[in-house]
Formats: sequence, C-alpha cells, structure tokens
Amino acid sequence: MADEIDTRPASAGSRGRPAHATEDDDREEGEIADDAPAPALPATHPLEHSWTFWFDNPQAKNKQATWGSSIRPIHTFSTVEDFWGLYNNIHHPSKLATGADFHCFKNKIEPKWEDPICANGGKWTISCGRGKSDTLWLHTLLAMIGEQFDYGDEICGAVVSVRGKQEKIAIWTKNAANEAAQISIGKQWKEFLDYKDSIGFIVHDDAKKADKGPRNRYTV
Repeated sequence: MADEIDTRPASAGSRGRPAHATEDDDREEGEIADDAPAPALPATHPLEHSWTFWFDNPQAKNKQATWGSSIRPIHTFSTVEDFWGLYNNIHHPSKLATGADFHCFKNKIEPKWEDPICANGGKWTISCGRGKSDTLWLHTLLAMIGEQFDYGDEICGAVVSVRGKQEKIAIWTKNAANEAAQISIGKQWKEFLDYKDSIGFIVHDDAKKADKGPRNRYTV
C-alpha cells in the first residue's frame, strides 16, 4: 500500500514555514537581529607620545604683554588618525597671518622658555620665503611625532613662525649642553627635509641675555 501523503495545511503558528526553518528566515529584509554582533570599530594607531597644538594669535599680542601670554592650546592628539583629522582641517602656515606662531609640543610641555623642561634647552631654526614652509612644516611634524629622530626624547616640540618677509621653523630641545644629541637632531632634520643650507642652534639662555642676535652654539 502506498505511503499516505499529509495534505493538511500547515498550522497557523508556523505560517507555512518549513520544519527546518529558523527565526532568521522570518525577518524582514534589512532587519537586524537584536543579538547581532556590534560592528568592529576602525583600528587606531597610537603615537608614542601625546602632542598639543598651540597658537599664538598676532592680533592678541601687544608690546606691553608678557612674552608668551597670548599662546593658547588648541587640541591634543595621541593617534595617527587624530593628527590627520586635525591637520586636514586647520590653516597651514602659508594661510596664517603675519606675526602668527603655530606650535606642536609634547603634551604637558608649554612652548615657553620658562617651562621647566624647556628652560635648559635651545632650538634649531630653518628659514624660507613666504608661503614656502607648508611642506617643510608637515615633514617636520611627521618626523617628530613618528619618532624618527635618534634622540627623540630630547625634543620638546616645534614651531612655525610667519613673519613679514620669511617663515621660520624651529625645533626646541631639552638640554643644550648635550652636544651629541643636538648635533644629531640638527643633521637628521636637514636630511628629512632635504635642506641644503647650514642651520644654527641657539641656547635659550643666550637668547634671553643677548641685546642683539645671539650667536649659534652649534652649526650643521
């Protein structure tokens, strides 16, 4: 005798769903299950140090004010992604007003001679024509926050200064008496920027005492 075939309609509770079907099959197209795993967050790339951008607004300066009193912190970043998100949305040096100073220093170090970490240091400086410092500034930042200097722990930060006829970029360091570290930083900086002219290192104490332009302590 042939096997009987069940021709009864499926029960209302199953809505005609095959016996092997799961709840996932009942969801509307595009519906997300409550227990679906959360999407993975994009990976970030931490920097070895956190860094702070500072801006010295030329409109806030006056001759009677104490030097450095108009410098203000802008933003602190600690990942590669944070840096690019900020850098791509701020004015580059060529767009800054004459008299402006834009700094990038390790977090908790203020770009002032009086800061305890900067007090015994000095700076290397390069110069270029107006509107020419954008690429040099970017490459300086990338070398600095990317820890490309052999004596990176000696570096406090960098500043780009926009003046009437030229723009200057300086790297500030901690210990001016450490000649080997200063010479290494100066030489590597020139290599990173492919900068051919000689550059000089001025000690902060010498700059404060000199009536005229202070002499370079080191030159590379």
